[in-house]
Amino acid sequence: MSGVGQNLVTEDVTVVEGDVATISCRVKNSDDSVIQLLNPNRQTIYFRDFRPLKDSRFQLVNFSNSELRVSLTNVSISDEGRYFCQLYTDPPQEIYTTITVLVPPRNLVIDIQKEIAVEGEEIELNCTAMASRPATTIRWFKGNKELTGKSEVEQWSDMYTVTSQLLLKVAREDDGVPVICLVDHPAVKDLQTQRYLEVMYKPQVRVSQNYPVQGLTREGEPLELTCAAFGKPQPTDMRWLRVDDEMPQHVVVSGSNLLISNLNKTDNGTYRCEASNAVGKSHADYMLFVYDPPTTIPPPTTTTTTTTTIPTTITDTTATTEPAAHGFTQLPNSAEELDAGDRSDSRAGEEGAIRSVDHAVVGGVVAVVVFAMLCLLIILGRYFARHKGTYFTHEAKGADDAADADTAIINAEGGQNNSEEKKEYFI
Repeated sequence: MSGVGQNLVTEDVTVVEGDVATISCRVKNSDDSVIQLLNPNRQTIYFRDFRPLKDSRFQLVNFSNSELRVSLTNVSISDEGRYFCQLYTDPPQEIYTTITVLVPPRNLVIDIQKEIAVEGEEIELNCTAMASRPATTIRWFKGNKELTGKSEVEQWSDMYTVTSQLLLKVAREDDGVPVICLVDHPAVKDLQTQRYLEVMYKPQVRVSQNYPVQGLTREGEPLELTCAAFGKPQPTDMRWLRVDDEMPQHVVVSGSNLLISNLNKTDNGTYRCEASNAVGKSHADYMLFVYDPPTTIPPPTTTTTTTTTIPTTITDTTATTEPAAHGFTQLPNSAEELDAGDRSDSRAGEEGAIRSVDHAVVGGVVAVVVFAMLCLLIILGRYFARHKGTYFTHEAKGADDAADADTAIINAEGGQNNSEEKKEYFI
């Protein structure tokens, strides 16, 4: 009987090979009876705290009236079995505890059918976990994805060898991806091994448009294409061709680049880039359609200002007497005024997004200016007509009261001596 027997208590022990197993015989209600431990061959290991068995791997851990605890170091398969706890009472009591020894796999190996596979092939992988106890469980992973394999178990004496087979159809995406064989076993954690897949595949071809970067391919503009190819092994042969037609003579091919400097409608068609390696050949197509050149005339970037100069004629009126200082009037420069007004109109037109000059407004301004100048000329003519006649110099001061001109000259300052010299007439 194991576990509990009347007044005795013990537990079964599971230990990994090479580790330490501890056996405990306990008394629930101690009455100072003798406790002893026996091996599967019923040889006494300990009697109280005395060890009659000459095996130094057994060591006393604790001894009292209520417990006998013994350790067994460097456990091996041969140590597995039943160990007996005895209590010398009347009648004697006895229970047993079982030691189970776990053995992890001695080796974990992945064997792959083909070291280098070609995309689309189905390959076989085998993972073997040798000499374990109990039999192990093998799990497969490709990257982070778990796969399902088929396992076979072989028993050799007390040991088990497990082999798991995995059939895997490889693709180009599997190149460089690890295939993992992982072991589930109570004696070991995180035991795994892996192999990296090496997959050969046909080239992957891609055509990109370098110029124009965006927008339509228009007549008269250039076109530049680039072909990129990736494969395993790396493609060694790459060429451009035109599908269902000959390549135009003005097309320039330089390695992986294709250049058309001046597009025209005859260039329309499908252009293909082909690349090949030891596995096979692949291609990518570019369909060219040449559009008409743009016909929209872009708006002007500058604003044109028109300056109109109005010629002005000034009539010079000469009086019979010398004009007074206030009689000379400078007329305004009508051309400058008109130019300033026109610039003001242009500035207003820029702010209002109006790019043409309103000729009706300019005509009205010109008419007003001409009318003002005519009025001014009439006023000046009448002014000069009223002041036409005789005037006196400063030498005739004081002769205002003379009855006639001769008397005024005689009475003027300076006397009669120079009266003849100071007499002036203006008609």
